[in-house]
Amino acid sequence: MNPVLFTPAYLAACFSDNYTDAQQKFKQLGHGQPEHRAYREFVYPQTGPNAETLLTAVSWHGDTDAPCLLVLQSATHGVEGFAGSAIQLDTLQTLTGKSLPAGVAVLYIHVLNPFGFAWLRRVNEDGVDLNRNFVDFTRPLPTNTGYAQLADKILPASLADWESATQALTEYANEFGQQALELAVSGGQYQFADGLFYGGTHPSQTRLNLEQIMADFDIVKRKRVAVIDIHSGLGPFGYGEVICDHPPGSTGVKLAKQWYGNSVTEPALGSSTSVTKLGLIDYLWQQQLAEKVCFVTLEFGTYTVDEMFEVLRRDHYLHRNSVAWSAPETQQVKQAVRRFFYPGTADWQEMVLMRGRQCVRQALQGLSSSL
Repeated sequence: MNPVLFTPAYLAACFSDNYTDAQQKFKQLGHGQPEHRAYREFVYPQTGPNAETLLTAVSWHGDTDAPCLLVLQSATHGVEGFAGSAIQLDTLQTLTGKSLPAGVAVLYIHVLNPFGFAWLRRVNEDGVDLNRNFVDFTRPLPTNTGYAQLADKILPASLADWESATQALTEYANEFGQQALELAVSGGQYQFADGLFYGGTHPSQTRLNLEQIMADFDIVKRKRVAVIDIHSGLGPFGYGEVICDHPPGSTGVKLAKQWYGNSVTEPALGSSTSVTKLGLIDYLWQQQLAEKVCFVTLEFGTYTVDEMFEVLRRDHYLHRNSVAWSAPETQQVKQAVRRFFYPGTADWQEMVLMRGRQCVRQALQGLSSSL
């Protein structure tokens, strides 16, 4: 990969001000590389707050018959797309055809959740957390008794109850532990449609789109696939944690540690800042590709979990009713969400790009060694 200095101008070229800016930059860069082979758009019927067209853009770079494939995914959780899109744009500018290993191609899936990115939300157009949506909806849905117990505290009936509800969450953590609170709130729930971390009642449009992408590009036929799904919001400020949700001891875990090193963490073993969760997007890739895939989440830290819960509670409370985008109360909530998942400072931006480059390089080397 060609080195590029992190000048203010370069950071501005990678990090976008909003969803539309990110899509425009990606489309321009995705078409401008000699190794570009295919570009597709999956358009949604909804629009952004300023009537923007909402779409997921997909770009293939390298030999279409390559036996090994690196997949870079961004904006599974909409507003977290600032970091993910920036890494994809940086990779497009630094990973030239000459530095792409023989037998390895790259598939960019840019903005899986365009609604969330445009509206500065983690959830999609149906209020669904896409990273809880990958369960078998033909079977009884999982239950989260902890969330059910806390539902009226997580989202109280009125703002007048907010402080007492927040205090109840603190008391729950004091009694049962912080991890128990995080599992209850963020582990995934399928009962409260207006609530946080809601997995839905059926496969989302994004899930169907992703399945179509996998079929269109014959991904299941590849010898080895590395997926890096880029997120933000958990962990120390600016640090990129490589999280592996493959079953402990599996081939996926072994490959992750072989490729990315001993910094790889496993929620199932309690070594991650992330607790175990239901319905992760990982599970589709594991189901389709079994031991041929190594899926990791690259999670960039920002602020505290308590702060995250607070901004998400405020956002969900806001969206219980119709939202006037330009209203001061709306913008106050939206800017708090944006700041939490995208601090936007130069040091945070540099840390994101440096770690992103490292993980992309490690994945490419790992794939090349699989040939």
